[in-house]
Amino acid sequence: MAFWDNLFPGRADDFDMGGAGNSIDLTRRRPLVSLSKQGAATGSLRVNLSWRMRTSDLDGRPRQAGGLLRHPSRLFKPEEVQAHTQGVVNVDLDLGCLYELADGTKGVVQPLGGFLGHMNEPPYVQLSGDDRFGAPSGETIFVNLDHRDEIKRLLFFVYIYDQTPAFDRTHAKVTLYPSNGPRIEIELDEHAPQARSCAVFSVQNLKGELTVRREVRFVYGFQAELDRLYGWGLQWGRGYKTKT
Repeated sequence: MAFWDNLFPGRADDFDMGGAGNSIDLTRRRPLVSLSKQGAATGSLRVNLSWRMRTSDLDGRPRQAGGLLRHPSRLFKPEEVQAHTQGVVNVDLDLGCLYELADGTKGVVQPLGGFLGHMNEPPYVQLSGDDRFGAPSGETIFVNLDHRDEIKRLLFFVYIYDQTPAFDRTHAKVTLYPSNGPRIEIELDEHAPQARSCAVFSVQNLKGELTVRREVRFVYGFQAELDRLYGWGLQWGRGYKTKT
């Protein structure tokens, strides 16, 4: 935030801008942004999950010693590597979305169970696929906002599939790419080492205005616990992925 924003508090009430004005960071202090007000309530909304982790958290991975003599401080600063899923460590992060349509239809789009959704028919939410091996694109869900009047609310969440909880080491980030305006970034930066799931953000359609709200609420269970927390009312059962 710039110094003059403290002099004029109303300037930054909507959101925090990041970088060179090409991104919006949703934070605890600035949790809400309106897609409608920035002219991004139509077209395709792309939601991408990515994460990084420190090499010091990789069991048995040797630290590179090059340059330590010239820069000894590097010894105390773990290197960071880019990753998305299980290709680097034994953690499989999945991106999902609970939806409720205007006609009362409810459901989920997620890799587990093969609930991939549809773009051009209900629920107008579609998962691009299940990335378990660290593809550069990560995991992505698309929302067809041309059918926004048929969407009541969405809840995007991330969960760790069948592995040791590691949200405190994976430093996950979810990025929204609207059809217009800057991207929206949400860091999963709360300290919750034992959590297995996290409600990341919600999309609400209130009187025709689409808003995105940062949630970042960690839970120690899975989708059923998120369901109870946000009152979705679905029935859940334990599911498993096919081995590849």
